[in-house]
Amino acid sequence: MANELEPTTDPGQPVVYQIRLKGHLGADWAGWFGGLTITLAEDGDTLLTGPVADQAALHGLLKKVRDLGIPLVSVCPVKPKPPTTFGSGQADVSDVKS
Repeated sequence: MANELEPTTDPGQPVVYQIRLKGHLGADWAGWFGGLTITLAEDGDTLLTGPVADQAALHGLLKKVRDLGIPLVSVCPVKPKPPTTFGSGQADVSDVKS
């Protein structure tokens, strides 16, 4: 059927999300947000980035944001980047900055 959606990710794998919040959070909040990486953006926002097991876990994270009273700016799935050198786990020489 032409209208069927093709899955772009493996349903068994967690999806990496980037959650943007208004204002800066301290790095000590990472544990409370399930170990997501906290990045402080220059524009004053905080980015929470990391794998989220499923939609229930995503809603749990968003509930924590709500409970803190932090304004939610956006929630975006992040496409994983393919490895640059297949199978070795090493970066391609072009990825190394001198």
